[in-house]
Amino acid sequence: MIDDALFGKPLISLITVGFAGIVVWHLLSRQRPTTRLVVQILFFGVMTLILVGSGIEPHRFQGYGSEDPQALLIIVAKTLWWIHLAWAVIGFIRLYLVLEGSPREARLLQDLVIGVVYIGMALSVLAFVFGVPIGTLVATSGVVAIILGLALQNTLADVFSGIALTLGRPYIIGDWILLSDGTEGRVVESNWRATHILTSANNIVVLPNSFLAKLGLTNVSRPDETHLLILTIRIAPTRMPASVRQVMATALASCNSIVREPPPVVALKGLDATALEVELQFRVTSPSQRVPARNEVLDLVYRHCKSAGLLLAIPPSATVLTADLPTEESAKPPSVTPLALIEAIPVFTTLTSDEKRRLAETTTVREFRKGDVIVREDEMLPSLMMVRAGIIAARNAGEERGRLAPGDFFGETGLLAGMQEVCTLEALTPVTAYEIDQEAFAPLLSERPALAEEIADHLASRAERFRNGAPLPPEHAHSAHAILKTIRTIFKA
Repeated sequence: MIDDALFGKPLISLITVGFAGIVVWHLLSRQRPTTRLVVQILFFGVMTLILVGSGIEPHRFQGYGSEDPQALLIIVAKTLWWIHLAWAVIGFIRLYLVLEGSPREARLLQDLVIGVVYIGMALSVLAFVFGVPIGTLVATSGVVAIILGLALQNTLADVFSGIALTLGRPYIIGDWILLSDGTEGRVVESNWRATHILTSANNIVVLPNSFLAKLGLTNVSRPDETHLLILTIRIAPTRMPASVRQVMATALASCNSIVREPPPVVALKGLDATALEVELQFRVTSPSQRVPARNEVLDLVYRHCKSAGLLLAIPPSATVLTADLPTEESAKPPSVTPLALIEAIPVFTTLTSDEKRRLAETTTVREFRKGDVIVREDEMLPSLMMVRAGIIAARNAGEERGRLAPGDFFGETGLLAGMQEVCTLEALTPVTAYEIDQEAFAPLLSERPALAEEIADHLASRAERFRNGAPLPPEHAHSAHAILKTIRTIFKA
C-alpha cells in the first residue's frame, strides 16, 4: 500500500511531500533547531527515496519536450528536492557552526556560508532542472558583474568593511568611541552597511562602515569606561611649590565626582616669575561625567585656594610689570571670615546684611583632628558648622556618600529642625569650622517669623543630599510642613 502510494504517481507524491515539509518547517519553533533539523532530514530522505525509486536523477539534467505533460511536474519536483537539500545543509550549519565565546562572529560566518549554500542551490536548479549551461552563463555574465560592481561599489565597500569591523571587533554595542574626525558617542547599532552612534548632544550619527574603517578609532570603554581628564591651573608663586601641590591634592581629595582608584595626580609643570603651573590629572566613571566633574574640580580648587590663602595667577597673555606681581612678602590673600561663609550659605540668603553680620559675630571656632568623628549617624548636632578648612567624609551605613570641603556646611537640620543626621561625619584631614548655636539663631526667628517657612522649604529639599537620590527611611523623611512645625516648636521653647 505504501509502495503504491509513493511510487504509483511518484512526481505527485514527491511534490506533496515537499510542500508538506515546507509547511511543517515553518510550523516548528525556531527555539528547537535540533527538532527542525531531524524533521527536515526526514522529509528530504523520503523525497530522495521517491526520486531514486522512480528513476529520476536530480543531479542530472534530463531533457524533456515542451509538450511533455510531465515536464512541469518534473521541474517542480526536482526544484523542491534541491530546496530541501539546501535547508538540510543550513540546519547543520545553524546547529554545529558555532564559535565558543564569539556569537557575533559565529553568526556572521553562518550567514556567509548560508549565502554560499543558497547560491549553489540556485545554480544547481538552473543547471540540473532547466539545463542552463552554467559555465557559459558565468562567462557571459562577466560584463554584467563588472557593471553591477561599479554601480554598487559604495554599497559593497560598506558591506565588506562591516564584515571586517565585525571580525576585528574594535567595538561592540554600548561602547563609547572617539573617532579621529572628532565624532564621539556611544554605539547603539551596527549592521552590514552602517554604524549608528548616539552623541552627547542626543543625536544619532549614521556612519557608513567604509568611512568608519578609514578613521582612527579610540574605544573609550576599554578596558573600562573610566576616563582621564587633565586640567591646568596657574597659581601665583606666593607659596612654596610643595605647599601649592598639597592644596591641589586636598582639593581633588574632596571632589565627589571623580574616581578614587587610581588616585588623582598633581604634577608641577612649570615655574616662572608670574605663575606656578600645576596639572591636575583625574579620572571619571564615564565620558558623560566629564563636564560635572570638571565643574566640581574647578569650584573646589577655587575654594581651597581661598581657604589656604593662594592667589590665582594672571593669564600668560596678559601684560603686567614685574614690580606689580605679588610675592610671598607682599601677597595679600583674601580672608575667609565667618561673614563670608554665611553669605555663601543658601539657607541664609534672605537675611539682611545687618542680620548676617550679627550672626557672624556669634560664631565660635571648632578644631578637629584627622580621624575625629564630628557627629554619628542618627545623632543630632544642635549647631550649624561652616567648614573653614579641611575635608569631611559623609558616610551612611558605612558607605561613603560624599565629602565636604571649605565653604560647605552641616548641622543645619539639627539646629533648625531638631532632625537627626543621616550620615556620620568624619574629618579626613585637620578641619577648622565656624559654629553657630541655637541661642544665636533664636532672635532672628523671633524678629522674622516668615524666615521659618523659607528655612523649612530649603531643608526639605536638602534632606537627601547624601543618599544619591534614594528615598529616605521614615525617621528621616520629613516634609516641609513637618519641618516647619518642628522649627516653631524648638524656637518657641
